[in-house]
Amino acid sequence: MANKNVLGLFSDAETAADATDVLKEKGVGDYDVLTGSPYPEGAFGEKTPVHHVYVFPIVGALMGLTIAFLLTAGTQLAYPMVTGGKPILAFPAMLIISYEGTLLGAVLFTIFGIIFESRLPRLRLDPYDPRITEGYIGLLVTCEEEQLDTAEQALRQGKAVDIIHERGRQA
Repeated sequence: MANKNVLGLFSDAETAADATDVLKEKGVGDYDVLTGSPYPEGAFGEKTPVHHVYVFPIVGALMGLTIAFLLTAGTQLAYPMVTGGKPILAFPAMLIISYEGTLLGAVLFTIFGIIFESRLPRLRLDPYDPRITEGYIGLLVTCEEEQLDTAEQALRQGKAVDIIHERGRQA
């Protein structure tokens, strides 16, 4: 079954919070709160988002360290120049490049992780209404097609100003 979206617009935060209670009572799918204003996390009773951004810098640092170590060791072994009887692999010189490689890998993977965890770019956010940026609060309900009527009824019962199924089409 394909999941469908329905968007309910609310004029204030208190009405939107009450509507989330109605959605929970009816047992209607997942919902996201769309707002142009910052609200504390969990203000509308939504689930706490789970993220794994902390994994990306660790993986990036390990990969950067590995690549830097292989690059420096590989270069020194490919062009062996014995200088004054010292060993071919000069670890003090390798530490500087390894440090830089570790930081570069961590930074690049952190940027990639933020983009990945933010689900950017979102090619399609349907439905959406520009009034959300003007102060309205949207509840985007994702549910199965059979529950679409129940979701719409729950949003109406929660005193939604408008209910939108597709971009530009109001119910």
